[in-house]
Amino acid sequence: MSEILQASRRSLLAGLGGLGLSGAVSACATTPIGASGSPGFTPRRIAPILMTPNRIIRITVCTRPFRATGPRLDVERIGETSVVHNYGHGGSGWSLSWGSSAIAARKAMTLAGQAGGTPTIAVIGCGALGLTSALTLQRMGARVVIHAKDRATLTRSMRATGTWTPDSRIADADRMGADFPALWAQMARESWAAHQTYLGADGDPVVFRDRYLLSGGDLPEGAARPPIVSAPGAMEVKFATFDNPLAGLSPRSIPLPASASPFAVSETRLTSGLQFNVTELAHRLETEFLLNGGRIETRAFHSPADIAALPEKVVVNCTGYGARALFNDMEITPVRGQIAWLAPQSEVDYGLHFRGVTVISRPDGIVVQDTRNDMNGYGVDDETPDRAEAEATIGVVAPLFPQVRPLSSGPAGRT
Repeated sequence: MSEILQASRRSLLAGLGGLGLSGAVSACATTPIGASGSPGFTPRRIAPILMTPNRIIRITVCTRPFRATGPRLDVERIGETSVVHNYGHGGSGWSLSWGSSAIAARKAMTLAGQAGGTPTIAVIGCGALGLTSALTLQRMGARVVIHAKDRATLTRSMRATGTWTPDSRIADADRMGADFPALWAQMARESWAAHQTYLGADGDPVVFRDRYLLSGGDLPEGAARPPIVSAPGAMEVKFATFDNPLAGLSPRSIPLPASASPFAVSETRLTSGLQFNVTELAHRLETEFLLNGGRIETRAFHSPADIAALPEKVVVNCTGYGARALFNDMEITPVRGQIAWLAPQSEVDYGLHFRGVTVISRPDGIVVQDTRNDMNGYGVDDETPDRAEAEATIGVVAPLFPQVRPLSSGPAGRT
Protein backbone atom coordinates (compact mmCIF):
# COMPACT_ATOMS: atom_id res chain seq x y z
CA MET A 1 0.00 0.00 0.00
CA SER A 2 1.58 3.30 -1.07
CA GLU A 3 2.20 6.31 1.12
CA ILE A 4 -0.46 8.40 -0.57
CA LEU A 5 -3.01 5.78 0.39
CA GLN A 6 -1.94 6.33 3.96
CA ALA A 7 -2.47 10.07 3.59
CA SER A 8 -6.17 10.05 2.79
CA ARG A 9 -8.96 8.18 4.48
CA ARG A 10 -10.82 7.84 1.21
CA SER A 11 -7.81 6.54 -0.69
CA LEU A 12 -6.46 4.66 2.28
CA LEU A 13 -9.66 2.79 2.91
CA ALA A 14 -10.62 2.10 -0.67
CA GLY A 15 -11.25 -1.56 -1.22
CA LEU A 16 -10.93 -2.49 2.45
CA GLY A 17 -13.97 -4.48 3.44
CA GLY A 18 -15.06 -6.39 6.51
CA LEU A 19 -13.22 -7.52 9.57
CA GLY A 20 -14.06 -9.66 12.58
CA LEU A 21 -12.97 -10.28 16.13
CA SER A 22 -11.24 -13.53 16.93
CA GLY A 23 -12.32 -15.28 20.08
CA ALA A 24 -14.00 -13.75 23.09
CA VAL A 25 -12.79 -10.35 24.19
CA SER A 26 -13.07 -9.64 27.88
CA ALA A 27 -11.04 -6.70 29.11
CA CYS A 28 -8.43 -6.58 26.37
CA ALA A 29 -7.06 -8.17 23.23
CA THR A 30 -3.39 -8.36 22.30
CA THR A 31 -1.80 -7.12 19.11
CA PRO A 32 1.94 -7.40 18.45
CA ILE A 33 3.77 -4.39 17.08
CA GLY A 34 6.83 -4.63 14.91
CA ALA A 35 7.97 -5.64 11.45
CA SER A 36 5.36 -7.78 9.74
CA GLY A 37 5.94 -11.49 10.15
CA SER A 38 8.99 -11.10 12.35
CA PRO A 39 9.19 -13.25 15.50
CA GLY A 40 9.35 -11.85 19.00
CA PHE A 41 6.65 -9.20 18.70
CA THR A 42 5.93 -7.28 21.88
CA PRO A 43 2.17 -7.66 22.43
CA ARG A 44 0.11 -4.52 22.70
CA ARG A 45 -3.15 -4.61 24.66
CA ILE A 46 -6.23 -2.91 23.21
CA ALA A 47 -9.50 -2.28 24.95
CA PRO A 48 -12.81 -3.22 23.29
CA ILE A 49 -15.12 -0.45 22.13
CA LEU A 50 -18.60 -0.44 23.67
CA MET A 51 -20.29 -0.42 20.28
CA THR A 52 -23.98 -0.18 21.18
CA PRO A 53 -26.65 2.42 20.30
CA ASN A 54 -27.39 3.10 23.97
CA ARG A 55 -23.92 4.69 24.13
CA ILE A 56 -24.86 7.47 21.65
CA ILE A 57 -24.35 10.91 23.20
CA ARG A 58 -25.04 12.99 20.08
CA ILE A 59 -25.48 12.78 16.31
CA THR A 60 -23.96 15.52 14.15
CA VAL A 61 -24.42 16.30 10.46
CA CYS A 62 -22.17 18.51 8.36
CA THR A 63 -22.53 19.81 4.81
CA ARG A 64 -19.02 19.69 3.40
CA PRO A 65 -18.37 22.43 0.78
CA PHE A 66 -17.24 20.62 -2.37
CA ARG A 67 -16.11 22.67 -5.40
CA ALA A 68 -15.48 20.77 -8.60
CA THR A 69 -12.53 23.01 -9.57
CA GLY A 70 -11.06 22.89 -6.07
CA PRO A 71 -10.86 25.44 -3.24
CA ARG A 72 -11.33 29.06 -4.17
CA LEU A 73 -8.12 31.05 -3.53
CA ASP A 74 -8.46 34.01 -5.89
CA VAL A 75 -8.74 37.74 -5.13
CA GLU A 76 -11.95 39.67 -5.73
CA ARG A 77 -12.41 43.42 -5.60
CA ILE A 78 -15.59 44.73 -3.93
CA GLY A 79 -15.59 48.50 -4.09
CA GLU A 80 -12.44 49.59 -2.27
CA THR A 81 -12.05 46.26 -0.50
CA SER A 82 -9.82 43.41 -1.67
CA VAL A 83 -11.20 39.99 -0.72
CA VAL A 84 -8.89 36.97 -0.72
CA HIS A 85 -11.03 33.84 -0.85
CA ASN A 86 -10.09 30.74 1.13
CA TYR A 87 -12.98 28.26 1.07
CA GLY A 88 -14.41 25.19 -0.64
CA HIS A 89 -12.19 22.38 0.68
CA GLY A 90 -14.76 19.58 0.71
CA GLY A 91 -13.82 17.08 3.41
CA SER A 92 -10.25 18.36 3.67
CA GLY A 93 -10.69 21.58 5.64
CA TRP A 94 -8.66 20.74 8.74
CA SER A 95 -6.17 18.69 6.74
CA LEU A 96 -5.29 21.47 4.30
CA SER A 97 -5.98 24.41 6.61
CA TRP A 98 -2.45 25.65 7.26
CA GLY A 99 -1.22 25.26 3.68
CA SER A 100 -4.28 26.88 2.16
CA SER A 101 -4.20 29.68 4.72
CA ALA A 102 -0.53 30.33 3.98
CA ILE A 103 -1.40 30.92 0.32
CA ALA A 104 -4.27 33.26 1.22
CA ALA A 105 -2.23 35.09 3.85
CA ARG A 106 0.65 35.77 1.47
CA LYS A 107 -1.77 37.30 -1.01
CA ALA A 108 -3.43 39.38 1.70
CA MET A 109 -0.10 40.67 3.03
CA THR A 110 0.98 41.68 -0.45
CA LEU A 111 -2.24 43.64 -0.93
CA ALA A 112 -2.06 45.24 2.53
CA GLY A 113 1.62 46.04 2.21
CA GLN A 114 0.92 48.43 -0.61
CA ALA A 115 -0.38 50.95 1.94
CA GLY A 116 2.75 50.79 4.12
CA GLY A 117 2.99 50.44 7.90
CA THR A 118 1.65 47.54 9.97
CA PRO A 119 -1.31 46.14 8.04
CA THR A 120 -4.68 45.49 9.64
CA ILE A 121 -6.46 42.62 7.95
CA ALA A 122 -9.88 41.13 8.55
CA VAL A 123 -10.76 37.44 8.45
CA ILE A 124 -14.36 36.34 7.98
CA GLY A 125 -15.20 33.05 9.66
CA CYS A 126 -14.00 31.29 12.80
CA GLY A 127 -13.73 27.68 11.63
CA ALA A 128 -10.62 25.73 10.69
CA LEU A 129 -9.67 28.01 7.76
CA GLY A 130 -10.57 31.22 9.60
CA LEU A 131 -8.47 30.43 12.66
CA THR A 132 -5.43 29.24 10.73
CA SER A 133 -5.64 32.21 8.35
CA ALA A 134 -5.80 34.62 11.28
CA LEU A 135 -2.85 33.01 13.05
CA THR A 136 -0.78 32.85 9.87
CA LEU A 137 -1.39 36.56 9.27
CA GLN A 138 -0.40 37.38 12.85
CA ARG A 139 2.83 35.43 12.43
CA MET A 140 3.53 37.49 9.32
CA GLY A 141 3.22 40.69 11.34
CA ALA A 142 -0.34 41.81 10.67
CA ARG A 143 -2.93 43.06 13.12
CA VAL A 144 -5.94 40.80 12.64
CA VAL A 145 -9.61 40.94 13.53
CA ILE A 146 -11.96 38.03 12.95
CA HIS A 147 -15.55 38.85 12.03
CA ALA A 148 -17.86 35.87 12.46
CA LYS A 149 -21.44 35.02 13.26
CA ASP A 150 -20.32 32.15 15.52
CA ARG A 151 -17.28 31.27 17.58
CA ALA A 152 -15.35 28.14 16.67
CA THR A 153 -17.42 25.80 18.84
CA LEU A 154 -20.54 26.46 16.74
CA THR A 155 -18.99 26.23 13.28
CA ARG A 156 -19.29 23.32 10.86
CA SER A 157 -15.59 22.67 11.38
CA MET A 158 -16.43 21.30 14.82
CA ARG A 159 -18.45 18.48 13.22
CA ALA A 160 -15.45 17.10 11.34
CA THR A 161 -14.23 13.54 11.77
CA GLY A 162 -10.80 14.80 12.75
CA THR A 163 -8.50 12.69 10.58
CA TRP A 164 -5.80 13.61 8.08
CA THR A 165 -7.68 13.39 4.76
CA PRO A 166 -6.09 15.96 2.41
CA ASP A 167 -7.83 14.73 -0.76
CA SER A 168 -11.31 14.02 0.59
CA ARG A 169 -13.69 15.48 -2.03
CA ILE A 170 -11.15 18.15 -2.86
CA ALA A 171 -11.94 18.48 -6.59
CA ASP A 172 -13.43 16.81 -9.66
CA ALA A 173 -10.63 15.18 -11.66
CA ASP A 174 -12.35 16.18 -14.92
CA ARG A 175 -12.81 19.83 -13.97
CA MET A 176 -9.77 20.84 -11.90
CA GLY A 177 -7.04 22.89 -13.56
CA ALA A 178 -3.82 21.36 -14.81
CA ASP A 179 -1.87 23.16 -12.09
CA PHE A 180 -4.11 22.05 -9.23
CA PRO A 181 -2.29 18.79 -8.32
CA ALA A 182 0.92 20.73 -7.64
CA LEU A 183 -0.97 23.38 -5.67
CA TRP A 184 -2.71 20.65 -3.66
CA ALA A 185 0.61 18.95 -2.86
CA GLN A 186 2.02 22.30 -1.69
CA MET A 187 -0.95 22.86 0.62
CA ALA A 188 -0.78 19.32 1.96
CA ARG A 189 2.93 19.42 2.72
CA GLU A 190 2.76 22.85 4.42
CA SER A 191 -0.21 21.70 6.49
CA TRP A 192 1.47 18.42 7.45
CA ALA A 193 4.48 20.31 8.78
CA ALA A 194 2.38 22.89 10.65
CA HIS A 195 0.12 20.30 12.28
CA GLN A 196 3.13 18.49 13.68
CA THR A 197 4.17 21.57 15.65
CA TYR A 198 1.18 20.82 17.89
CA LEU A 199 2.20 17.24 18.64
CA GLY A 200 2.88 16.79 22.35
CA ALA A 201 1.20 20.06 23.29
CA ASP A 202 -0.98 20.24 26.39
CA GLY A 203 -4.35 18.65 25.72
CA ASP A 204 -2.99 16.68 22.74
CA PRO A 205 -4.66 18.82 20.02
CA VAL A 206 -2.88 16.74 17.36
CA VAL A 207 -1.88 13.10 17.85
CA PHE A 208 -0.94 9.96 15.97
CA ARG A 209 -3.20 6.96 16.58
CA ASP A 210 -2.86 3.33 15.55
CA ARG A 211 -5.50 2.31 13.03
CA TYR A 212 -6.51 -1.19 11.97
CA LEU A 213 -7.51 -1.64 8.32
CA LEU A 214 -9.16 -5.00 7.80
CA SER A 215 -10.86 -7.11 5.18
CA GLY A 216 -12.51 -10.51 4.99
CA GLY A 217 -13.81 -12.52 7.90
CA ASP A 218 -16.94 -14.54 8.64
CA LEU A 219 -18.76 -12.23 11.02
CA PRO A 220 -22.51 -11.71 10.60
CA GLU A 221 -23.50 -8.72 8.51
CA GLY A 222 -25.19 -6.94 11.38
CA ALA A 223 -27.81 -4.24 10.81
CA ALA A 224 -29.17 -3.44 7.36
CA ARG A 225 -27.57 -0.29 5.99
CA PRO A 226 -29.30 2.71 4.46
CA PRO A 227 -28.81 3.05 0.69
CA ILE A 228 -26.31 5.48 -0.81
CA VAL A 229 -28.24 8.74 -1.26
CA SER A 230 -27.36 11.71 -3.43
CA ALA A 231 -29.43 14.61 -4.79
CA PRO A 232 -31.96 13.68 -7.51
CA GLY A 233 -30.34 13.91 -10.94
CA ALA A 234 -26.81 14.22 -9.55
CA MET A 235 -24.16 13.04 -11.98
CA GLU A 236 -21.43 10.73 -10.69
CA VAL A 237 -18.37 12.80 -9.76
CA LYS A 238 -14.87 11.57 -10.46
CA PHE A 239 -13.30 12.77 -7.22
CA ALA A 240 -9.66 13.67 -7.70
CA THR A 241 -6.86 11.42 -6.56
CA PHE A 242 -3.18 12.07 -7.11
CA ASP A 243 -0.24 9.90 -8.12
CA ASN A 244 1.84 9.66 -4.98
CA PRO A 245 2.96 13.31 -4.60
CA LEU A 246 3.14 12.89 -0.81
CA ALA A 247 5.51 9.93 -0.84
CA GLY A 248 7.39 9.55 2.41
CA LEU A 249 5.08 11.80 4.39
CA SER A 250 2.80 9.41 6.29
CA PRO A 251 3.72 6.20 8.10
CA ARG A 252 3.31 3.13 5.92
CA SER A 253 0.94 0.38 6.93
CA ILE A 254 2.25 -3.09 7.74
CA PRO A 255 0.42 -6.41 7.42
CA LEU A 256 -0.19 -8.40 10.58
CA PRO A 257 -0.33 -12.19 10.51
CA ALA A 258 -3.58 -13.74 11.70
CA SER A 259 -1.91 -14.86 14.92
CA ALA A 260 -1.01 -11.26 15.67
CA SER A 261 -4.41 -9.72 15.00
CA PRO A 262 -7.26 -9.46 17.50
CA PHE A 263 -9.68 -9.56 14.57
CA ALA A 264 -10.89 -12.72 12.79
CA VAL A 265 -10.21 -11.53 9.27
CA SER A 266 -8.29 -12.65 6.23
CA GLU A 267 -6.16 -9.50 6.15
CA THR A 268 -5.19 -7.03 8.85
CA ARG A 269 -3.04 -3.99 8.28
CA LEU A 270 -1.80 -1.65 10.98
CA THR A 271 -0.91 1.95 10.39
CA SER A 272 -0.59 5.15 12.39
CA GLY A 273 -2.71 8.10 11.36
CA LEU A 274 -2.56 11.82 12.10
CA GLN A 275 -5.62 12.83 14.06
CA PHE A 276 -7.08 16.14 15.23
CA ASN A 277 -8.77 16.41 18.60
CA VAL A 278 -10.94 19.08 17.06
CA THR A 279 -12.45 20.45 20.28
CA GLU A 280 -9.04 21.00 21.87
CA LEU A 281 -7.36 22.12 18.64
CA ALA A 282 -9.98 24.79 17.90
CA HIS A 283 -9.83 26.02 21.50
CA ARG A 284 -6.05 26.20 21.37
CA LEU A 285 -5.98 28.10 18.07
CA GLU A 286 -8.63 30.56 19.19
CA THR A 287 -6.85 31.15 22.50
CA GLU A 288 -3.51 31.61 20.73
CA PHE A 289 -5.07 34.14 18.38
CA LEU A 290 -6.52 36.18 21.26
CA LEU A 291 -3.31 36.05 23.32
CA ASN A 292 -1.44 37.39 20.29
CA GLY A 293 -3.58 40.52 20.40
CA GLY A 294 -6.29 39.47 17.97
CA ARG A 295 -9.93 40.16 18.55
CA ILE A 296 -13.15 38.50 17.46
CA GLU A 297 -16.18 40.59 16.52
CA THR A 298 -19.62 38.99 16.30
CA ARG A 299 -21.04 39.94 12.94
CA ALA A 300 -23.27 38.29 10.34
CA PHE A 301 -22.79 38.92 6.61
CA HIS A 302 -25.70 38.78 4.20
CA SER A 303 -24.13 40.17 1.02
CA PRO A 304 -20.76 41.27 -0.35
CA ALA A 305 -21.82 44.84 0.42
CA ASP A 306 -21.58 44.01 4.13
CA ILE A 307 -17.94 43.06 3.59
CA ALA A 308 -17.24 46.28 1.69
CA ALA A 309 -18.59 48.20 4.69
CA LEU A 310 -15.88 46.85 7.01
CA PRO A 311 -13.17 49.31 8.08
CA GLU A 312 -10.49 46.79 7.04
CA LYS A 313 -9.89 46.99 3.32
CA VAL A 314 -8.09 43.68 2.95
CA VAL A 315 -10.25 40.72 3.92
CA VAL A 316 -9.67 36.96 3.89
CA ASN A 317 -12.97 35.17 3.31
CA CYS A 318 -13.14 31.82 5.14
CA THR A 319 -16.90 31.28 5.20
CA GLY A 320 -16.84 27.67 3.93
CA TYR A 321 -20.27 26.41 2.91
CA GLY A 322 -21.69 29.82 3.83
CA ALA A 323 -19.95 31.30 0.76
CA ARG A 324 -22.53 29.58 -1.43
CA ALA A 325 -25.19 32.05 -0.32
CA LEU A 326 -22.93 34.98 0.58
CA PHE A 327 -21.14 35.08 -2.80
CA ASN A 328 -23.75 33.20 -4.83
CA ASP A 329 -21.12 30.56 -5.54
CA MET A 330 -23.29 27.84 -7.00
CA GLU A 331 -20.21 25.73 -7.71
CA ILE A 332 -20.25 24.83 -4.02
CA THR A 333 -22.11 21.55 -3.66
CA PRO A 334 -23.08 20.30 -0.21
CA VAL A 335 -22.03 16.76 0.68
CA ARG A 336 -23.95 15.55 3.70
CA GLY A 337 -22.01 13.57 6.27
CA GLN A 338 -23.27 12.19 9.57
CA ILE A 339 -21.37 11.05 12.66
CA ALA A 340 -22.75 9.01 15.54
CA TRP A 341 -20.84 9.91 18.70
CA LEU A 342 -20.52 7.30 21.42
CA ALA A 343 -19.51 8.19 24.97
CA PRO A 344 -15.73 8.62 25.27
CA GLN A 345 -13.55 5.71 26.36
CA SER A 346 -10.16 6.95 27.50
CA GLU A 347 -8.80 3.40 27.41
CA VAL A 348 -9.47 3.10 23.65
CA ASP A 349 -6.41 4.51 21.89
CA TYR A 350 -6.86 3.16 18.36
CA GLY A 351 -9.17 3.44 15.38
CA LEU A 352 -10.35 1.01 12.73
CA HIS A 353 -12.08 0.68 9.41
CA PHE A 354 -14.60 -2.11 8.90
CA ARG A 355 -17.00 -2.72 6.00
CA GLY A 356 -17.00 0.92 4.96
CA VAL A 357 -17.37 2.28 8.50
CA THR A 358 -14.66 4.38 10.11
CA VAL A 359 -14.27 4.41 13.88
CA ILE A 360 -12.04 6.99 15.59
CA SER A 361 -11.46 7.41 19.31
CA ARG A 362 -11.27 11.04 20.46
CA PRO A 363 -11.35 12.59 23.94
CA ASP A 364 -14.79 14.04 23.16
CA GLY A 365 -16.28 10.75 21.95
CA ILE A 366 -16.01 7.70 19.74
CA VAL A 367 -16.66 8.68 16.11
CA VAL A 368 -18.66 6.15 14.07
CA GLN A 369 -19.12 7.24 10.46
CA ASP A 370 -20.25 5.61 7.23
CA THR A 371 -17.44 6.32 4.74
CA ARG A 372 -18.15 3.64 2.15
CA ASN A 373 -18.90 5.90 -0.84
CA ASP A 374 -17.90 9.49 -1.64
CA MET A 375 -21.17 10.09 -3.50
CA ASN A 376 -23.19 9.40 -0.36
CA GLY A 377 -24.81 12.70 0.61
CA TYR A 378 -23.69 14.48 -2.58
CA GLY A 379 -25.92 17.49 -3.21
CA VAL A 380 -27.88 16.92 0.00
CA ASP A 381 -28.09 19.98 2.28
CA ASP A 382 -30.34 18.44 4.93
CA GLU A 383 -28.55 18.64 8.29
CA THR A 384 -31.25 16.83 10.25
CA PRO A 385 -29.72 13.98 12.30
CA ASP A 386 -30.98 10.51 11.31
CA ARG A 387 -31.11 8.20 14.34
CA ALA A 388 -31.93 5.13 12.25
CA GLU A 389 -28.88 5.74 10.07
CA ALA A 390 -26.71 6.17 13.17
CA GLU A 391 -27.90 2.92 14.73
CA ALA A 392 -27.47 1.01 11.48
CA THR A 393 -23.90 2.28 11.12
CA ILE A 394 -23.10 1.22 14.67
CA GLY A 395 -24.69 -2.16 13.92
CA VAL A 396 -22.21 -2.78 11.12
CA VAL A 397 -19.31 -2.58 13.55
CA ALA A 398 -21.00 -4.16 16.57
CA PRO A 399 -20.18 -7.80 15.57
CA LEU A 400 -16.51 -6.99 16.17
CA PHE A 401 -17.20 -6.88 19.89
CA PRO A 402 -19.61 -9.75 20.63
CA GLN A 403 -19.20 -9.53 24.38
CA VAL A 404 -20.83 -6.09 24.40
CA ARG A 405 -24.59 -6.15 24.84
CA PRO A 406 -27.17 -3.32 25.05
CA LEU A 407 -28.43 -2.39 28.48
CA SER A 408 -31.13 -4.75 29.72
CA SER A 409 -34.57 -3.48 30.63
CA GLY A 410 -34.05 -4.42 34.29
CA PRO A 411 -32.82 -2.00 36.94
CA ALA A 412 -29.52 -3.83 37.25
CA GLY A 413 -28.76 -3.85 33.53
CA ARG A 414 -25.15 -3.22 32.57
CA THR A 415 -23.22 -2.87 29.32
